[in-house]
Amino acid sequence: MIRYGIVGCGMMGREHIRNISCLPETSIVGICEPDPEMRKLAKLISPDAEFFESLQSLLKNMQFDCLVVATPNFQHIDDLYEILKHTNKPILIEKPIVTTLEDTRKLIDFSKKYQAPIWVAMEYRYMPVLQHFIREGALVTGGVKMLSIREHRFPFLTKVNNWNRFNKYTGGTFVEKCCHFFDLMRLIIGCNPVQIMASGGQACNHLKETYDGSQSDIWDNGYVIVDFENGARCMLELCMFADGAIYQEEISAVGPKGKIECKIPGPKRFWKNGKTQHPESMIVTSDRKTKTVKEKIISVDSALLDLGDHNGSTFYQHEKFNDVVSSGNGVEVTVEDGIWAVKMGLAAQLASIENRSVRMSEFL
Repeated sequence: MIRYGIVGCGMMGREHIRNISCLPETSIVGICEPDPEMRKLAKLISPDAEFFESLQSLLKNMQFDCLVVATPNFQHIDDLYEILKHTNKPILIEKPIVTTLEDTRKLIDFSKKYQAPIWVAMEYRYMPVLQHFIREGALVTGGVKMLSIREHRFPFLTKVNNWNRFNKYTGGTFVEKCCHFFDLMRLIIGCNPVQIMASGGQACNHLKETYDGSQSDIWDNGYVIVDFENGARCMLELCMFADGAIYQEEISAVGPKGKIECKIPGPKRFWKNGKTQHPESMIVTSDRKTKTVKEKIISVDSALLDLGDHNGSTFYQHEKFNDVVSSGNGVEVTVEDGIWAVKMGLAAQLASIENRSVRMSEFL
């Protein structure tokens, strides 16, 4: 039996709890959550766990085999150093792993001192349709030269104390929301970025929201163009006021041989017509020489769809992390991967604010 400690049980923390509970031979023994309402919601899905209001109390009083950290982004670095004082167990930590350039430096220092595995939770990698896309991309395209990611989705959700309404707590939208996509870019292209251009801003969402005298400044849309070491180019298009979009992400890769694209439905609960049947994820490939087009449906177990908002990927991610904990195998998403995703987001934020191209060497 693998014993889990959960740090933070907001929306994403509870998604982790539901998915871990579906794995065989696992037990959630302790949960840290200072907010009373979040604790109440977590007790409904994990009634046998012991609850703590502070991370220190959890670490001092519980015996566990691994930790899942799902606290607000800006708290991650302090949480990691608190964990370092008490234990040396495998950690799965939510994205973005940190939110500032200074915290990436602290994270590098931390990772040198912490000897157990650290897995950065990049759920998008483990969506079944994206697993297929990643696996087949180079073969279908003959080598990806251009990658395009479009996300049209609902606005930021309400979080405890509204921390996700401000750039200073999130790192900015390109860090908080888009680090998943920057991680996918590096994974698919197979090398590191060298230059980023971007344009973004706050067009529709949260414009009249004020908290403790401060107006929300989180962006809700943008474009990002990334140049990579091997000459490949990637583009991200983000719109967070497209609530009714059934396909939340549409991703395409093109090379000299052909094209592969995928369409990924968003969570049904955010559609304008909540009674519409959930569509399947889809892969479309086209061969440049023969001009043939093929479509393939990538099904996801409906039970997994009910566990969270990420098309079953959180469950598959936890299967692999569970294997790391039980067998000692290496992690698939490293601290270095997490840092690169944050730095790409920070570079995109800076490029947009200063209206210029940003060299990644400025962040190294």
